Amino acid sequence: MTAIARIGPSRWAWWLIWLSWGLLLAQQVLDLFEFQPPWIIWLGKLLPLLLFLPGMLRDRLRSFIWLCFVSLLYFITLVERLFATPQAVLPWLGMVAVVTLFCSAMFYVRWRARELQPPETTTEPESPI
Repeated sequence: MTAIARIGPSRWAWWLIWLSWGLLLAQQVLDLFEFQPPWIIWLGKLLPLLLFLPGMLRDRLRSFIWLCFVSLLYFITLVERLFATPQAVLPWLGMVAVVTLFCSAMFYVRWRARELQPPETTTEPESPI
């Protein structure tokens, strides 16, 4: 089976996903460098983002769906962080990245699924007469 090229909105969503995913990953790494937690915390914060990378690279829509769910955990953490330190720039950067990631991945799944569906053949219903 050959892959269908991304067209229109799904192409833009694809680029936005990768941009926001990279921004969120960078924000998380910088946040970890700032606070220097133990290695298990590093693993807990970075592994969920990296876990879906192989599926995303293979354009598996389930990976993008699960990424949306996982991004909600980052959203909760960042909201708490923003309430604790509203003047800090790094949590704001992460919040923009996670909201963009969630929205673009959600729209990408919707638009890409439509692209991957085979074209419907229109047949006229038979007349009962």
